[in-house]
Amino acid sequence: MTSQTTDECDMVMRLNASGRCGFVKNTSDCNMEDSFINYIHVAFCLLPPNLTPLTVTLCMIWLLFLFIILGLTASKFFCPNLSAISTSLHLSHTVAGVTFLALGNGAPDIFSAMAAISRPHTAGLAVGALFGAGIFVTTVVAGSVALVKSFALASRPFLRDMIFYMSAVFWTFVILYRGTISLGETLGYLSLYIVYVLTVIISTIIYNRQKRSLNTTVQAAPQIPDYQSSDTSDDDELPSLSPRFIPHDNETEYRPLLPYSESTRHILLGSLNPIDSGKWRRKPMKWKAFKIFKTPLEFLLLLCIPVVDPDKEDKNWKRPLNCLHLVTAPMACLFTFQSGAYGHFMIQGQFPLWLLFLLLGLFLSAIVFCTTTNDHPPSYHCLFALLGFVTSALLISGAASEVVSLLHMLGVVLTLSNTVLGLTLLAWGNSIGDCFSDITLAKQGYPRMAISACFGGIIFNMVFGVGLGCLAQMFETHAEVQIEPEGNLAWVLAASLGLSLVFSFIFVPLRNFHVGKHYGVFLLLFYFTFLIVALLTEFNIIKFN
Repeated sequence: MTSQTTDECDMVMRLNASGRCGFVKNTSDCNMEDSFINYIHVAFCLLPPNLTPLTVTLCMIWLLFLFIILGLTASKFFCPNLSAISTSLHLSHTVAGVTFLALGNGAPDIFSAMAAISRPHTAGLAVGALFGAGIFVTTVVAGSVALVKSFALASRPFLRDMIFYMSAVFWTFVILYRGTISLGETLGYLSLYIVYVLTVIISTIIYNRQKRSLNTTVQAAPQIPDYQSSDTSDDDELPSLSPRFIPHDNETEYRPLLPYSESTRHILLGSLNPIDSGKWRRKPMKWKAFKIFKTPLEFLLLLCIPVVDPDKEDKNWKRPLNCLHLVTAPMACLFTFQSGAYGHFMIQGQFPLWLLFLLLGLFLSAIVFCTTTNDHPPSYHCLFALLGFVTSALLISGAASEVVSLLHMLGVVLTLSNTVLGLTLLAWGNSIGDCFSDITLAKQGYPRMAISACFGGIIFNMVFGVGLGCLAQMFETHAEVQIEPEGNLAWVLAASLGLSLVFSFIFVPLRNFHVGKHYGVFLLLFYFTFLIVALLTEFNIIKFN
């Protein structure tokens, strides 16, 4: 990977408008083979040069739509299927929280970072997004939670998460400083999260034993002591347990008084309807307007991705739709994997691969439809969760690749570095959903869980976003990965994130782990100060010699 300053495609803005299209066509660095759309070609060849403001506006609208795809696919399909898989494997809440659920929580961030860091000229997007999202979540989101409600933090989980996150940030800083990472170092970097998972599991086991011992003592004692101090806080408030896995709406189930069997046609039509009539009547107009905007996308996702829900009696078994998924899901995977590179692949140059997937899907669909009923899910229904997981993961990966390519084009048009686009647009887009979810959790009386998600979940995002992205690049090039930060802005990011974590690590224990409005105001002021310094550094107003 080379830095953005050596990217030949950036030189296009130095040319006259008449020569930009030819330069883009003849420069290999302007090719975007990892995305469905060559955005640089669209900006400089298809659209007139005098309509640059319109180009940027259309790109921002499309970027918003891609972020909606990321959030919707992660929350409605990827996360529920991960939860179903963890339930089928009979994993404890602790193990599920720091593995499957952490992956579900950070899916957009991880896939975006992997897509950016595994390509030439876009490593700055990954650095900016991971560090920028880390600063945003640990300052703006955590500060907003503290402003909403004062509370006492769980001391041991907080200190544990802070120590591991600071270790991950320091290790990433070392990687950037050296500018290279080998296979052994990448595996060691990934093993940091394995150590974190083991620490969470061991600390939970120790806590549960202490709790059982205390309960035994309490039952034998004549009086009940107060055991609600912050030092004995429940470790079960998992740092990786995100609000995405906590139902925000208690949806009312309208069931008939007498049992009856719906027809196959009614089941299919009902399961493809993204709008719940009961919820629609209760929600405000702004929710309805946004729902109408999302409905076509939700319909397409429902058509392609199966969802298994262990909490429902029928586990969300929809026989006609699930049979249809055996056809649509493999086709969606085929046309999404590597930006549709295999969509036109011919087996031995004669038989199209997509036709083979279609025939196999129809064959499996016919078998399942003939051997199952509408009322009861089959014993292998959990396999649909695996199919839904793979399909949604590929869709998220494809959308993340489009986001990275689009931001790279915006950086070329606006002459901005990838790092500043990563710490602003990409970080905000991937984190804004968590921000609203955590604030909602705090308002509902769960501030400790909300702030734990702020500090715990991003450990997974950073380690796996960088680690897996480097592994993908090594697999492709069979060499060490070169990561060169883009100027001084990367160091500003790393220093700011480190300072914010150190301040929280010192301030919170000094306050006996009680946080409130003063802590929230401090974090918000810290973020706005950082943002101003970062932008001034980007435009060379602040220079570091």
